[in-house]
Amino acid sequence: MQNLILASSSPRRKELLENLQITFQTISSDVDENYNPTWSPGEIVMELAHRKAEAVSKEYKDSFVIGSDTVVVRDQTILGKPENREEAFSMLKSLSGRSHSVYTGVAIVSESNVCKFFEKTDVEFWELTDDEINDYLDTGEPFDKAGAYGIQGFGSLLVKKISGDYFSVVGLPVARTIRELKKAGYSS
Repeated sequence: MQNLILASSSPRRKELLENLQITFQTISSDVDENYNPTWSPGEIVMELAHRKAEAVSKEYKDSFVIGSDTVVVRDQTILGKPENREEAFSMLKSLSGRSHSVYTGVAIVSESNVCKFFEKTDVEFWELTDDEINDYLDTGEPFDKAGAYGIQGFGSLLVKKISGDYFSVVGLPVARTIRELKKAGYSS
């Protein structure tokens, strides 16, 4: 059996792979997440995903390593993880009643192959009252997530509709990731 590593500390990404009953281990990588501000969102997430996978791959050369990164984009502005409650409130207020895009990049690195891709999913929020935003903030869920929400948890109550891969919004487009792994020569 070939070794598979998820280069992430994200419990959501780990859970998505566990749901597929694939044997893998998680090893988080600490990489520089700065990027060129002229890059497109797709370029940003692919590059950061590649850095994460590459950093782990250097230590585990005989493995297939998956790196992933997600950003939320509203009006060409990238919304990262909020630093505090006020920033989270501001982000959610700016998404209220509007559409935004979620980009998730994936890199698969093995000894003989590097594959990079991204998925873009459009998400529309309901019009949110200040009370609804504050109630959501009180759950504590928004603070470690790009765009200050998690679609798989209480944040699902904010979402009116999506167009694209739901799992990409969660943090890993699993169907495409598995297909790309197989193309790269991985077999479980």
